[in-house]
Amino acid sequence: MKGGLGIIAVSALAFSLAACSTSNNSGSSPSKETTKSSETKPEPVVSLPDLSKGVDTEVTVDQGFVDALTSLKLTPGVVGTAKFENGIFSFPITGGNVDYYDPAKSYRPYVQGEIDHNGSGISLTGGGKVVELTDFVIDPGTSELHGKVTVDGQVAADDAFLFDLHGGTLKPLRTEGNNGILEGTTVHISADAADLLNKTFGTDAVKPQLLVGVAKITVATK
Repeated sequence: MKGGLGIIAVSALAFSLAACSTSNNSGSSPSKETTKSSETKPEPVVSLPDLSKGVDTEVTVDQGFVDALTSLKLTPGVVGTAKFENGIFSFPITGGNVDYYDPAKSYRPYVQGEIDHNGSGISLTGGGKVVELTDFVIDPGTSELHGKVTVDGQVAADDAFLFDLHGGTLKPLRTEGNNGILEGTTVHISADAADLLNKTFGTDAVKPQLLVGVAKITVATK
């Protein structure tokens, strides 16, 4: 029974990433359902209060992102417990929580919570500068990823809006053992992150909504 509830909760994450952040035809920033309903907060259908059992979020890097880094003479790397192997970044899930409300009702957003990735991240090195993006937090209600930004070891922002998550290409939930797997959400550089990187590295080549890659979120259900 507990395992079944865990699978339902993971499925709720899939629905949130697919429904709350989809690209429009113009290729500009996606529309987002960020306004909360004014109705009294109901009891969640499923509540998953502790995601500390893991396991990780992976991002398979898009060639366009690699080409952009090459043109800027930036070298990517990993920070802390993150890994980069065969073109795939991996960031361990360290905590968080998710509440899932009945999507047939009017209460919005119907998935709320966060997925934490403390102690890991990516680095970008070039032009004598090092930028680190770490401690990622995914908000499934807004399909945004926030994190800490440091430049040459100095904190530039504790909670910067770094990436947009577009769920229009998300594949159906699948399971492997006790894990639920969500794959297909695309990861894009936010306007805030593009502006920060351009200012840091003295360029205008980093464009908002640049595709970084495709995400695969694996969550332990028990």
